[in-house]
This record gives sequence, structure tokens and C-alpha cells, in this order.
Amino acid sequence: MNDSDSPSSPGGETTGSGDASSKVPYAGVATTDEAADALEAVSSKIYQYAGVPGKASEPGPGVKECEGRDPERFFRVFHPWNFQPGSAAESDRAMENLKKKLNTGDWVLKREYRDNSENQNLNLVADNDAKKVSVWIVQYRDREKPSLGITTTSGCYEVPEGAKVEKF
Repeated sequence: MNDSDSPSSPGGETTGSGDASSKVPYAGVATTDEAADALEAVSSKIYQYAGVPGKASEPGPGVKECEGRDPERFFRVFHPWNFQPGSAAESDRAMENLKKKLNTGDWVLKREYRDNSENQNLNLVADNDAKKVSVWIVQYRDREKPSLGITTTSGCYEVPEGAKVEKF
């Protein structure tokens, strides 16, 4: 998803109540499958927010550790995917729609910036404190096939008593 000069994922910048060292909020108790399903639902909503026709890639979510927390009990879910509208103009329209939608309801647009890649791609970072989710969107407008690279990332979940963190 990143151009070689792009910054690292801002998913660790999620704000909220949680471990002060990682700034990642506590998302509650869930199995890895339940947390992955919840994050995929958020990704589906973001797809709708784009508001233009296009093709979404199929990769599913993954599980990673919560920095500074017991890896046997705590985990985060991330879901990187790509959205390919039909043209650069539709890509621009999708980003405008996303800027509006990711600054309403429970969403707060935290950052909008151009990265230091050759194309100076537009980046959006938004948080949903109610769902304990962050999204990072990069517009690859100047490619032969314009696209949006989208990564949703959850806060730190804790597995239920007796359950294990399942990696996928």
C-alpha cells in the first residue's frame, strides 16, 4: 500500500483511553474472529462512504500484537485493502466524499496531508472512538489505474477467559 517514501502507518496514533505508552485504546473483550468481523464491517462502511463505483480488493484482516501488552491476551486487527475507481476524477470524488463522511457521526478526521512520494499522494487519517478504530487512506491518483489504499486498524482487544489469540 505504501510508496517507498511514504511514512509508516499512523494506526498507532489512535487516541483514546488505553495504555499511555502505546496510545492505543482498549477495544473490549472479543475473539479474534469477532474482532475481525467487526473491522470488516467498518471497511464495508468506508467502501460505501467513497460513494463512487469501483472494485475493492479481497485480502482479509490480519492480527498483530498490542505493543506493551501481554501478547497471549491482547491483540489488534488490521485490514488493508485497495479500492479502484474507474478514473482519476472518480478517485478525487471518492476522496472528497470520504473527507466529509470521516468527519461526521462518530468519525473525526485527524489528519489530511500530502506524503513525500514523487506524486505527493493525498493521505487521510480518521478515528472512530466509539468503535475504537482508525483508518488511513492514501490516494494513488497519478497511477495508470488510480486507486485508494485503505487500512483500518482496531484498538487493543482482550481475548475472553480461556481463549487464545489466533494469528491470521
